[in-house]
Amino acid sequence: MSPQAARPHSIPPILTLDSPDWKDYELLDSGNGMKLERYGKVRLARPEPEAMWRPSLPEKEWKNIHARFVITSEEHGGHWEHYQDLPAQWVLGYKDLRFRLQTTASRHVGVFPEQAAQWDWITARVRAAGRPLKVLNLFGYTGVASVAAARAGAAVTHVDASRKVVHWAGENRQLSGLSENAIRWIVDDAIKYVQREGRRGSTYDGIILDPPKFGRGPKGEIWEFYKFLPDLLQSCRQVMAPEADFMVLTAYAVKASALTLHYAVEDATAGLGGETQSGEVVLIEKSAGRALSLAVFARWSK
Repeated sequence: MSPQAARPHSIPPILTLDSPDWKDYELLDSGNGMKLERYGKVRLARPEPEAMWRPSLPEKEWKNIHARFVITSEEHGGHWEHYQDLPAQWVLGYKDLRFRLQTTASRHVGVFPEQAAQWDWITARVRAAGRPLKVLNLFGYTGVASVAAARAGAAVTHVDASRKVVHWAGENRQLSGLSENAIRWIVDDAIKYVQREGRRGSTYDGIILDPPKFGRGPKGEIWEFYKFLPDLLQSCRQVMAPEADFMVLTAYAVKASALTLHYAVEDATAGLGGETQSGEVVLIEKSAGRALSLAVFARWSK
């Protein structure tokens, strides 16, 4: 008896997205669990577990910085050590976007430079649609993706559980030259908001998802990536218009692979047509040209 035929299968290709159009930002070097970056005139050294190799630049370059984030056992995981005068706030630009930066207790500065590839993709989707798109940005943080979509002509609803970062996002809207009513701002738990939108019969043409590994809503709601992402995606499906154009999901600091996100997004958009892509979001070093992987993503488009 001949061996049973193998079940046909198709493993999607894994893409690598980089952001080569930056002028105000550079990944100068990485290694020994750190990354050396330039944000405008500000040079920072921050932890990066993915950088398992040795740095390429000499030690003096790593010492020529304004600040370094040092991991400790403190409540927020660490603190900044300052070596040169560092402005409390400064403004960075990417193409026609402008946004305010500052060092925070969570080692972040208010922008994820590797996401520029997604901002460009979202912008292209909105402009190519040939009609006004309604876009929902969940876990919107400081709103650069919201501003990118709005500048391209979308009607954007921006949702985040932190009133502080929603205010910050509003400042970025203003810095980028958008009117006050260009973006609708919502301080709420993402899942609860989407579920209410579903009950109201609201629909969206594009959905942007950047959920954290762990977080809390404005009323203490707990978010855990693996526990709640399936429910979130199904709730998002309920608010996707029949003629929906795109969905993009990015995941940081989780063990999920790009394939995990690919199949989850593919399932959430089943029956809508289109195609799903997935892969890694990277930054390319100026020093040695290595690709530093910072997140995994999956995105669907019609």
